Amino acid sequence: MSSINIEGVSRSYGAVQAVRDITLAIADGEFFTLLGPSGCGKTTLLRMVAGFADVEAGLIRFGERRIDTLPPHRRNTGMVFQNYAIFPNLSVRDNVAYGLRARQVAPGPMRERVGRALDLVHLGGEAERWPHQLSGGQLQRVAIARALVIEPEVLLLDEPLSNLDAQLRLEMRADIRALQKSLGITAIYVTHDQEEALAISDRIAVMRAGRFEQVGDPEAIYRRPATPFVAEFMGTTNLLTGHVAVGGTRILVGDTVFLVPKLAIADGAPVSFSLRPEALCPLCDGEAAPQGWASLPAELLRLEFLGAVTRIEAKLASGATLRAAVLDQPAATLRVGDRLTFVYDPERVTAFGPASS
Repeated sequence: MSSINIEGVSRSYGAVQAVRDITLAIADGEFFTLLGPSGCGKTTLLRMVAGFADVEAGLIRFGERRIDTLPPHRRNTGMVFQNYAIFPNLSVRDNVAYGLRARQVAPGPMRERVGRALDLVHLGGEAERWPHQLSGGQLQRVAIARALVIEPEVLLLDEPLSNLDAQLRLEMRADIRALQKSLGITAIYVTHDQEEALAISDRIAVMRAGRFEQVGDPEAIYRRPATPFVAEFMGTTNLLTGHVAVGGTRILVGDTVFLVPKLAIADGAPVSFSLRPEALCPLCDGEAAPQGWASLPAELLRLEFLGAVTRIEAKLASGATLRAAVLDQPAATLRVGDRLTFVYDPERVTAFGPASS
């Protein structure tokens, strides 16, 4: 197993700079996720670690060993691809053994290692089957076993679950995380799925236009986004703009006042801020706001009953739209046009400084 150090790495394709001066340290045994929209550079960065794309500037080390100057087969990485890359003319056993044959491992040890790898991914009884006889989830397990059987220092996974249905994605992501933790292997995982990244990662790097917008643990990325882009990309949020007031303890959005943690921003300065829908609680008749919480009067515009969750869209006095998401909300008691009051903990507000995108 190994730590990974990426220092000042860049890569361009013609006039497009896909990765821009990225520096990153990943700890030994860490599950690290590169997250972002299509075209942000996450797969290019992964391919540079794997050796499938050249590093134009900077360097990459596994532990103390520099690897960016080595060909892919000498880097000791296991790669799991989005499309599985399973050989249709080989059995499950032979697919998993492919990398060992390339390394000229003797038949006896090869059989043992293939058996262990298949057992790890719960395919011990499927060794003699053919790829066309397997489900999508089983094919992905074969791909993971093939990556692990060579006993790599680093496991690289490029959108490995994108071709699976929703329920199978949930099962497979849990299995991948459990397997990685049990082996203690360092892993880099690429995805555009925010929920997937939050569920399985030790840390996440949110990428945009070849750069990191924010690197942190899942809770920090979601609850304390560093930029408006991260706030919006990591799920639904209320992203609003206003002006700082009352010594940095208020933000004015038109005629609506938001209480916020004290900001080190001068009164009158423009500011953008995020408030997650689940941080907003509508008060029922006779209820009082918890001590220290702020309140926002609003007019109900729309309700969406989604079973356990009800989504509420309302209009503030300023005209701004506010979205809330609540559990077990008595939707039958609310009607479009009703007046209601939301309350929230000011600590749930994240401000970004001067209004920006």
